[in-house]
Amino acid sequence: MYAIIETGGKQFKVAEGDVIRCDIAAEPGADVTFDRVALAGKGAKATVGQPLISGAKVTGTVLRQGKGRKILVFKYKPKKRVRKLTGHRQPFTEIKITKIDLP
Repeated sequence: MYAIIETGGKQFKVAEGDVIRCDIAAEPGADVTFDRVALAGKGAKATVGQPLISGAKVTGTVLRQGKGRKILVFKYKPKKRVRKLTGHRQPFTEIKITKIDLP
């Protein structure tokens, strides 16, 4: 069984046992419930929400929090001697999907 959930402005296709990275603030070991389920099904047979499936939810456990790879941002203005180098590391939370409930 699989489901498509919405969180943080993104959509993820998940199944039981999958590990996803999203932008949720939660402590490691805590349980997280996603109630914005857009699609759920098994094989070729799927239930499509309009826009969401009412009563459906996906449960997961937070594994860890961390930061992604560093991205360097270089700003440059030609002929003006303006150069600025900054870095960014996007925080993430790893969640293991434990259960998919359908109404």
